[in-house]
Amino acid sequence: MNQREQRSILAIVIVLLIAVGLAFVGSQGGATVAGVPLYALCVALAFVIQWIAFIPAFRNQTERYYDLTGSITYITVTAVAVLLSPKSSPRSYLLLALVVVWALRLGSFLFMRIRAAGSDRRFDAIKPSAPRFLLAWTLQGLWVSFSLAAALAAITSAIMPRLGVFAVVGLAVWLLGMGIEVIADRQKRQFRKDPANKDKFIQSGLWAWSRHPNYFGEILLWLGVAIIAFPVLRGLQYVTLISPLFVYVLLTRISGVPMLEARADEKWGGQPEYEDYKARTPVLFPQKPK
Repeated sequence: MNQREQRSILAIVIVLLIAVGLAFVGSQGGATVAGVPLYALCVALAFVIQWIAFIPAFRNQTERYYDLTGSITYITVTAVAVLLSPKSSPRSYLLLALVVVWALRLGSFLFMRIRAAGSDRRFDAIKPSAPRFLLAWTLQGLWVSFSLAAALAAITSAIMPRLGVFAVVGLAVWLLGMGIEVIADRQKRQFRKDPANKDKFIQSGLWAWSRHPNYFGEILLWLGVAIIAFPVLRGLQYVTLISPLFVYVLLTRISGVPMLEARADEKWGGQPEYEDYKARTPVLFPQKPK
């Protein structure tokens, strides 16, 4: 076992310890099933699904179902939380509906994209190594757990206040974020379909306002979910409001923007038109085109 594989095993242990901490704070004041906190069961389920999917993925050396598995996990974990919660409320069903709509849309979009591409080169170097490939799946379990943190805390809570202004504001923010993400993805897909745009970068539509408008929409919709969940949270459960912040950090510092920016710089860096686009267009937060 080489050093990278050893570090991957250590990273898996650290990820699981973080998940245990999240399960602890999210379970405070929440429902239990057979004496076990329902919130903790949902976090555990997020990881179990990833590990089950990892087995055939590693055996067949494919990442084709990675994103699809993530979407299925979002839906499954949230549905289990609603079904097993002793109390249900309109807020719980609203949160479930928002997660399902988002996951179905994004999951199908990503699956069709990888089918068309044939592979995801992010996984090329790690697929042959079981520890490194397993780490990728384990990280997805943490991704799901953190993204759903506030929603799960609200759904599994022992108190069920009525929907109010926070639900209205949160839903409006979610709809705005979802709309931005859908429109941005559609614009980019249509741009790439045009043969005249081969080897070109998109700088029209929402992409004239932001270099990554789809990611801005993603962050916004999870902020909406957290706002809807907020009135239900108590004590340590407020820590679960880290959900939108986690999504922001993940997309802007780890797996999203940095990787895409590096690829774009490698492909178009130095070209006057691209450098001008970078200079006048913000990385994430939309700004009226100059």
